[in-house]
Amino acid sequence: MTRGHSPRRLRILATAAVLCVLLPGITPAPLGAQQGRSEIAESQQRLEQIRRERARLRTELTQIRSSVHDISSELRNLEGQVSTSADLLHEMEFQISETQYQIERTSRELTEMQQRLAHRKQVLNLRLSDIYKRGPLHTPQVLLAAESFGDLLSRYKYLYLLARRDRALVHEVSDIRNQLITRDRALQRNMAQLETLREERAQEHGDLANLEQQRKRALSGFQTRERTVQQQEQKLAQDERRLTSLIAELERKRREAEREAAARREAERRRAAAAGRPAPAAPSGPTITAAARGSLPWPVDGRILYRFGRVVQPNGTAVRMNGIGIAGAGGAAVRSVEAGTVMLAGPFEGYGPTVVISHGGGYYSLYLYLRTISVKEGAEITRGQTVGTIGGSDRAEGAHIEFQIRAPGGEAVDPLVWLRARGG
Repeated sequence: MTRGHSPRRLRILATAAVLCVLLPGITPAPLGAQQGRSEIAESQQRLEQIRRERARLRTELTQIRSSVHDISSELRNLEGQVSTSADLLHEMEFQISETQYQIERTSRELTEMQQRLAHRKQVLNLRLSDIYKRGPLHTPQVLLAAESFGDLLSRYKYLYLLARRDRALVHEVSDIRNQLITRDRALQRNMAQLETLREERAQEHGDLANLEQQRKRALSGFQTRERTVQQQEQKLAQDERRLTSLIAELERKRREAEREAAARREAERRRAAAAGRPAPAAPSGPTITAAARGSLPWPVDGRILYRFGRVVQPNGTAVRMNGIGIAGAGGAAVRSVEAGTVMLAGPFEGYGPTVVISHGGGYYSLYLYLRTISVKEGAEITRGQTVGTIGGSDRAEGAHIEFQIRAPGGEAVDPLVWLRARGG
């Protein structure tokens, strides 16, 4: 046998070679696992942002419902919540999918690590058995059996490498065990997170179904309200057309009466002149003129419910109001703002008991939604005289009257320009 290649040395070399093959090292976590955790973290951040937005919308909805009920605002809010809930579900589905993938991958890694651990433990047990069989004097025996100084150095080097490999094997077994514990804990966390996400998903599906029901009810209520408002608008427009026609008819009759009166006065003047008598006195002028702006007394002492002009309804449509609504106690007195002749004192379709007073020169004051009427058609009345009492209790605004002023030609003008200034 060649010198330096004894059977014992060959066994050492073989053992070292086997250990080099069997100890490749510990494999780090795959790059895909790190990327998956990053995507889940980003998804969780988006999920928290969506949850904050939903909380804001719920607070806003509570404020809407605690204030004046606005179905259109509630509908917009609910639609926003439905959209937010759908975003939440989308993020939850993504996280559930990613978490399930992480669980499956971690489970595979655990299985692989358990197999590696079993294999390394088997190798370690063989080494320990071999060391035990050789006894504590094996190392000195190997060194003392060297045939030369070079052989001694070679034997020492191989023994050193063998001891280092043994320590590495022990450390590797310990590291694999620690990794198994870490991966197992991660698996338990992922499984708990998955269960939580599934519960949240089920809750969110229930919330979404509830929101959809609320949205449908709000939409139905909005559509019903919209139809009601449209019907009210159409009725108001019809009532206003009838009222405008009434004023036009009164104005036609007034002008005709004035022409007839003027003709009678002219005939009387001629007869008086022929008989040498003084001419009859000229008729008095209108009681309301442009100079009366800002000086007329209020027909009712109360707050203003709605103003003259274009009013935007909750559904976005606009209605033109030809007068102002003034609140007051039902049954309280309503007084004429100026002297004049009662042209209408009775029910008028759409406005209930109504009084229309002509002040001459084409000016009229109108008192709508009365409960009772205290004057008769054709009567001459004075400023501040009671014409009726406050009604309107059956309307949405509650007890009130609507007060209008019509200028020559029947045009509705803003009553606040004509009434005395005061707190509204």
